[in-house]
Amino acid sequence: MTAERVNPPALSPPTGFSHAVVATGTRVVFLAGQTALDTDGKITGDTLRAQFEQALTNLLTALRAAGGTPADLARVTVYATDVAAYRTHAADLGRTWRELAGRDYPAMAVVEVVRLWDERALVELDGFAVLP
Repeated sequence: MTAERVNPPALSPPTGFSHAVVATGTRVVFLAGQTALDTDGKITGDTLRAQFEQALTNLLTALRAAGGTPADLARVTVYATDVAAYRTHAADLGRTWRELAGRDYPAMAVVEVVRLWDERALVELDGFAVLP
């Protein structure tokens, strides 16, 4: 995939995301929502950061199984049960993102939800990638 990250100077500088991603490739991979489920189907981690790390790991595992890499991500949506907590821990979550996925940021949104499928889940990530 070729991905052009577009961050116009007329918009506020992005931190941890890109305003737009122009992706050119031949395959689109739609990634289902991933929470902090372990291989037994149980939510792991009691903190937002721990759950975010596991959810992102799960998303990237699915992406890699489909033949992609983190740089192929074009769009990610983060669903959080507490956006205020997400904002409070944004620096830590950003470090986790960079450790696992690097600095090729996709277009992103964070959306607060009342709850997720699993009542213990604090965060869920879904998205899509464009592969060469």
